[in-house]
Amino acid sequence: MKFIYNDGGRSNYFKGSANDCVVRAICNATGKDYKEVYDAINQLAKSERTGKRKRGVSSARNGVYKCTEKKYLESIGWVWHPTMKIGQGCTVHLAADELPTGTLIVQVSGHLTCVKDGVLYDSYDCTRGGNRCVYGYWTNAADEVKKQQRFKEIKTKILALRAEIKKLEKELEEVSA
Repeated sequence: MKFIYNDGGRSNYFKGSANDCVVRAICNATGKDYKEVYDAINQLAKSERTGKRKRGVSSARNGVYKCTEKKYLESIGWVWHPTMKIGQGCTVHLAADELPTGTLIVQVSGHLTCVKDGVLYDSYDCTRGGNRCVYGYWTNAADEVKKQQRFKEIKTKILALRAEIKKLEKELEEVSA
């Protein structure tokens, strides 16, 4: 998989590195401003509950819990597509030929990244040579609707062409008889 370095716009606001993969992936996939997403994630984190397994709340800089990631992505119109079931094992890897085309926000172990048409956009190459397991990915619901509409258009054209071919075959039979 081709890799293109992209910090999602972090360097426009902050220096150094951070565990901000959720913000980076969302910015790389949506084109949204880094600070806008950063602030929105931190705002959502304020409403999180803590517990025995969840000691603190999400932080756009230091890590985001999946529930907050999910709330944010669903609020901006993205849809989750799981690629694994519990106990199933890995079926999809972070490799261009194993993921669908389009813009994806991909969940791998302990990391979220962006893949656009088979190209990885992140601050480092997290593919592990194409062996890293994909737990699932997010797609933009509006893109899904566009794909479905385009599919219907193409299918209609194919049906019309088949009808035209049958008509021409019949004509050909009449002419050659």
